[in-house]
Amino acid sequence: MAEYRSTKHHRGRRTTNKKKKRDWLFIILMVLAVGVFLYSGWQLFSIGKGYLDGRSEYNEIRDIALLEDIDAEGESFKGFRVNFEELLKINGDTIAWIKFDPEPSIINYPVVQGADNSQYLHQTFSANENTLGAIFMDMHNDKNFNDRNTIIYGHRMKDGSMFRHLQDYDSKEFWEANQYFYIYTPDNRELTYHIYSMGEVRDTSDTYRYEFVSDEEYAAFIQMTKQVSLYDTGITPTLDDKVVTLSTCTSASNENRFVVRGVLIKEAKLSQ
Repeated sequence: MAEYRSTKHHRGRRTTNKKKKRDWLFIILMVLAVGVFLYSGWQLFSIGKGYLDGRSEYNEIRDIALLEDIDAEGESFKGFRVNFEELLKINGDTIAWIKFDPEPSIINYPVVQGADNSQYLHQTFSANENTLGAIFMDMHNDKNFNDRNTIIYGHRMKDGSMFRHLQDYDSKEFWEANQYFYIYTPDNRELTYHIYSMGEVRDTSDTYRYEFVSDEEYAAFIQMTKQVSLYDTGITPTLDDKVVTLSTCTSASNENRFVVRGVLIKEAKLSQ
């Protein structure tokens, strides 16, 4: 009888130990789950704060730089003006301002050119570390827009900022209503570009050529940009024309890009 009670006692102890192990395992899993939840929440908060900080910064830059309808002396004028003197005080790498009108109106930013093409990937115009980065010209291009193909890069941000809305040009209806973009330079030029080609390319595409040793090479480049366009715009640059290629990433892969190409159709000197 005593032996029977001893066996029963040992079974009860094993059951208790198993229950304790299950309890501890449950606690560990709960701690891990809470940790993952808190980490994910912090990541989302950091991303959201990054977007907010970046957009606030660029809104402040616009307030400082854009002189619409009234100049620094309080005199009225017609058109759009950029206060490059103030921009250059903030960032000496300033080379231009890019603007779409009427849409996508959110693309209304200063353009910089860094020492290399990685400098402004995660550094804003005001030199703050932020995933928005800045809108920047390829390091190999002439900052005065004298190259046959000038390349300007910008991130495709989920909040719609920077170059996210270049993708809107995958619709011909959108292009029909919004065919132009404008670039302003520190020497008071307004450059008007007519969008003639758009579509998805690889990051190794000839789209990113900036030097052409002959007219034949440039003619082949123009033909290629027409052929790969999502739709025919009826516009074909000539050998005497200059092109600006706007480039952003896509959701397809790290190697894919969406580009919008414009041909210079007008250069105006703005009064100071």
